[in-house]
Parts: sequence; C-alpha cells; structure tokens
Amino acid sequence: MDYRVDDRALDALTFIEFANRIWPGTYDPGKTQEALSRTVNITAYDGSRLVGCLRILSDGYFFGTIPELLVLPEYQRRGIGSRLLRLAQETTPTMLYFGAQPGMEAFYAKNGCQRSLQSYAIEKKR
Repeated sequence: MDYRVDDRALDALTFIEFANRIWPGTYDPGKTQEALSRTVNITAYDGSRLVGCLRILSDGYFFGTIPELLVLPEYQRRGIGSRLLRLAQETTPTMLYFGAQPGMEAFYAKNGCQRSLQSYAIEKKR
C-alpha cells in the first residue's frame, strides 16, 4: 500500500470515481477539484488504484476537521483507515474535530480518538 500525505496529485475525476463506490452521487468535477485544493488529502493507493482517503480542513491554528475518511468496502478491515488516521494525527497543525457515521464509534475508539462535543448540522439546500 502506498500512502501519500498532502497528495496534491489527487484529481477530481479519480476522487469522484472513488467516492461513488462509497457515497453514490452526482458530483461536479470543478467544484470537487476546488474542494480538494482546500484540504490536506491523505491517500492510500493499491498500485494506481485509490482505495482510501482522509481529508483535513483546517485554519492552521484554532480548528481542524476531517470532512471524510473513506476506504473502499473491499479494502476495509485491513488497517488502511487506522493508518490514515495516524497520518492525519502526525500531519495536522491543530486538534481535529469530526463526526462519526453511526456504527463507527468502536473504530474511532480503537484508534485512540476521544469522544468530544456533540455534533450538529445546519443543512444548506442545493
């Protein structure tokens, strides 16, 4: 497995193809590329295939968050998500806050993440 920290070569089309395997949707390539350019992208490749990605969004001083941690279903339970989290911890300039999908709490606890603030969302209609 090839792990890349701050993967500036990650392009929108590769990410969209990858994300659609986990969160199917209609993603705009231009907006996706803009979003990728605003985050630190930590990736895992099996050869040339993107199989895992964690993105960090941070102001560099006060706040950081993980918008998503994604691993292809057929690559889960191989330590890839755990390794991406460790790389995020080594890379981030700030504390990281993030929400967890229901059922994933044990994964984060196993990886040393501490339960923190309650998560809330304000939805924006698109």
